[in-house]
Amino acid sequence: MRQTRTAPNRSLLGAAGLALLLAGGWLTATAPAVAERLPSWWPAATGGVLLDRDRLVRLRGEDWWVPTAMAAAIVLTALFTCWFLAQFRVGPTRNLPLPAPGGTVRCQALAEALALRAAAVPGVARTRARVLPRRRRRLEVRLRVRLQPDASPDTVLPALCAVTAEAEQAVAPCTTHTRIRLSTPSHRVPRVC
Repeated sequence: MRQTRTAPNRSLLGAAGLALLLAGGWLTATAPAVAERLPSWWPAATGGVLLDRDRLVRLRGEDWWVPTAMAAAIVLTALFTCWFLAQFRVGPTRNLPLPAPGGTVRCQALAEALALRAAAVPGVARTRARVLPRRRRRLEVRLRVRLQPDASPDTVLPALCAVTAEAEQAVAPCTTHTRIRLSTPSHRVPRVC
């Protein structure tokens, strides 16, 4: 699952969980053993149901009840259907135009090629690249590089800049903003117990 979907998914699941928790707590609190200890303002339900038959008949007699219940059911069904279908959407598979006539490249293919080229630089242990299309003819390139223990960032960084410059030239109509993050393995001495 893409990272951008986690916030709406967690929010929707949290809201649904809170609604179910409140409804379950209300039904539990209306049990005869618990109902005697509740304050006087607490809504009472007979037999642990949300609406008894008499109250439901009175609500159905109101002009606003049926359209409101139907509208709420339709809106909730539409929202849950859209949320369900959004889980299958893969995301932007936009092709980037190349200087050659009719030439395009996928962002994922460009990221994989950039990661392979950066991994071939001496002193690099592991790389990960992401190419994100932002606005019209603008890209954001994120290159994460883990250096080998004996590599110096001063020697590796110019070679990585040359690799990213090649990628910028490859997508020449687009302007790119490149961010390189270097990390080194920790030099902590392992403890022996």
